[in-house]
Amino acid sequence: MWLLCGSASGWAQPLSAYVDIQRQFQVWDAGMLRKADYLQPVEYKIGRTTIPFLDNSRSFKIYYRGGVQKINDGFTQQFFTTDNLIAFLNAKSLNVFDRGTIKNLSILCDQYYVGDSIVLFKDGVRSEYKVYYDGQITPVENFLAQDAITTAQVSDNVAAYVNFANQFRIFWTGQLFKQEDYAVQSFGVGRNTVAYIDANRRFRVFHAGQTFTLDTYAPQSYTTGDNLVAFTTSDGYFKIFYGDSIRTIGFFQPEYIVGDNVVAYKDAGGYLRVFYKGELYTLDTYFPDKISVSYNSLAYVNRTNTLRMFFDGEIYDVTSGSDDWQLQYDVLRYSMIPNVYRVFWKGEDY
Repeated sequence: MWLLCGSASGWAQPLSAYVDIQRQFQVWDAGMLRKADYLQPVEYKIGRTTIPFLDNSRSFKIYYRGGVQKINDGFTQQFFTTDNLIAFLNAKSLNVFDRGTIKNLSILCDQYYVGDSIVLFKDGVRSEYKVYYDGQITPVENFLAQDAITTAQVSDNVAAYVNFANQFRIFWTGQLFKQEDYAVQSFGVGRNTVAYIDANRRFRVFHAGQTFTLDTYAPQSYTTGDNLVAFTTSDGYFKIFYGDSIRTIGFFQPEYIVGDNVVAYKDAGGYLRVFYKGELYTLDTYFPDKISVSYNSLAYVNRTNTLRMFFDGEIYDVTSGSDDWQLQYDVLRYSMIPNVYRVFWKGEDY
């Protein structure tokens, strides 16, 4: 089994979850606290719209839209959640939970990649690769070799892969694009966006159905986000592709982190700066060791031990002295006392 989970950008209802001091499983849902289970689950994962979990008896359950639904009694061995989907395995049977509906994708599957709205998988019954997107299953590769797809990545509404003939293919919003007929050297995916180095070492981007050549030479590094690509050119310039154009940030090779809509980087003076939806923001006079970036947000603890959050262009000092915190999408969960949690969202503390 191969898995690569991506994330999409959106403003769906945010969720968080934790086990409280009474060992009960609580879900924070847009300001409301709901008890999902009276006992601590064996395992749980937090998505943007759903929280799947194995309860104390290993029954597979899903929290969705204010309620908990039991899916089965102990048949699920693995599960993964993203923005909009839950993929789960019962033995080798691959299933997806999509907007309240369960659909079986294959009764025999051991290779699959899960994104926020898309699943690329191998149907072992037919030895055929298929894509699930927007409720539909589309065959993409049916060569009878053992591995018709050799390398693949998915994120949001995009799946990109190299097939048995070293051809580079992109599936985007229901369409299959025969992008390159020769082997690419590397690639990365994000919402609406695939960056790659082609066979001639040109740096190219597929974005929303169009292809752009960003440089005729391969970059030193690059990372793909949602509708953007951050990269350091071969001659040492840090640049960001965004909105169908390239913005030159400066002549330096920074440390940088890309998460969905946010690019956090260490500038030439050592400052922590953020590129967000075309704008630049300065957050601090140094670059922290630990930074969490997700969706429209960034969180870190500064030198005064203050937990600071950047969200949608605003900067908030959330609390002081918390070492237990986690950024989940745009929701920051933190604890000052073991098993006693608070949630910070959109400038409000809950």
